[in-house]
Amino acid sequence: MEKPADNQYPINELLKQRWSSLAFAEKMVDSQVLLSLLEAARWSPSSFNEQPWSFIVTTKENPTEYDRLLSCLAPGNQPWASLAPVLMISVAKLFFDRNNKPNRHAFHDVGLAVASLTFQATEMGLRVRQMAGFDLDKARELYRISEQYEPVTAIAIGYPGEPEILPESLRERELSPRSRKPISSFVFTGKWGSSSYL
Repeated sequence: MEKPADNQYPINELLKQRWSSLAFAEKMVDSQVLLSLLEAARWSPSSFNEQPWSFIVTTKENPTEYDRLLSCLAPGNQPWASLAPVLMISVAKLFFDRNNKPNRHAFHDVGLAVASLTFQATEMGLRVRQMAGFDLDKARELYRISEQYEPVTAIAIGYPGEPEILPESLRERELSPRSRKPISSFVFTGKWGSSSYL
């Protein structure tokens, strides 16, 4: 199933085709494909080239580890996320290596890394869905994540599946049209809230 963006101006085809689906096929993701996604993340830009991202990664090929990460997800996310053959948690390092000062750009840079991973996945025929709905404290405890780091999002990755495999309530979400705010609502000139006339 495809749901291309209804863009008003020309954009790259990967940006147009990317969307966060809920349905995943049973097909496994080859380790070399997964490494390509992580390689894309590796080459993302970051403040002072600190590369403050880490990823906890598991696949259905290791059921014990897969179930451990799945248990960190919010109950509402577990039913559909359990369809995905790959689960991750992105993690941000909160302090610069260079001087041990707080890195207030860490979350931004982790987001860039996940965006790079996502577009590489789209290029390779995969879908990526990020989740805010996960138990941060449980993830921190299960994976012994120190206070220098912060779990950011949970991520499900896999090949697109058919909407029919989802419960009805989720199927409606999967089939609903994509939408975005107009550019005029978030681009300003002169003062905050004053729409720009590009």
